[in-house]
Amino acid sequence: MRKLSAALLLLLVAATTGRADWTIASAKTETSRDGVQHRHVLLADAGTSEDVTIDLALFSTKSCTLRVIDQSTPPRSDLADVMKQERCLAGVNGGYFSSDYAPIGLVIVDGRTIAPLQRARLLTGVLTASLRGVQIMRTREFPRQQKFNAAVQCGPFLIDLGRPVRGLEETHRARRTFAAVAKPDRAALGFCSETSLAELANILASAQLADDFKISRALNLDGGSSSGFWFAREGDAFSVPEQKSVRDFVAIVPK
Repeated sequence: MRKLSAALLLLLVAATTGRADWTIASAKTETSRDGVQHRHVLLADAGTSEDVTIDLALFSTKSCTLRVIDQSTPPRSDLADVMKQERCLAGVNGGYFSSDYAPIGLVIVDGRTIAPLQRARLLTGVLTASLRGVQIMRTREFPRQQKFNAAVQCGPFLIDLGRPVRGLEETHRARRTFAAVAKPDRAALGFCSETSLAELANILASAQLADDFKISRALNLDGGSSSGFWFAREGDAFSVPEQKSVRDFVAIVPK
C-alpha cells in the first residue's frame, strides 16, 4: 500500500511540474476601424509571482482576412513601417527564415507560392487565408490543390481541439508570436512576453483572454528576437517592435 501511495505521489508531481496557475491580473481593450480588437492582458502566476503579457489582435473572418507581406530583398523594413505603408489593421512577424533570409517552409503571398511546403519536425502547421476563411491546419492536412491567398508554414502547434499540445518545451523562455482560431468565425494574431512554449500553450488553453474566444487551434510563429506586434489605432499605433530584421509579416486587412 505504501509503495502504491508513493507511486501515485510521484505521478502527481510529474503531472503538475512545470504547470503554472495563470490568472488575469488586468486587461485593456480597444477597437480599431473594421472591428479589429486589441486586448492587452497581464497574467500572473500566484505560485511563482511571475507574470507575462499577451497582446491579441482579434478579428472576425467575415469582415477581415490575413495577408502575408514578403521582403525578399534588402533593405528590409521593420514591422511598424510596413504595416503603416500597406495600411494594415494589425500585424506580427511571420515564419522562419535562414541566415541569408531564405524562407523556411511554405510561404504564399497574394496567391503566389514563394517557398514550397516542407516536411520537418518543427514545421507542424500552416496558417492560411482563402475564400474559405482563416484556418490553421496540420502540415499533413494541407490540400495542395486548393487555392490560397496567403499562407505561412511554421510551428510547433500550441493548441489543438482546444487543448494544449503535449511534449512542448518547458524551460526555454523567449518572446513568442502566434496565430489562433476560434469557432465559428474568429481569429487572432498574438504576441507574448518571455515564456516557454508549454507555458504559452497552457495560457492560451485555460485563460479566458477575450469574450467569446475559445481557442480551437493555435500555431507558434517565429519567436525570440523576431517577435513583434503592431495594432493601428487613432493617434499613435500600439507597437512592440521586433529586435532584428525579418523576412515576412502576417497582417490583418479588410476583405
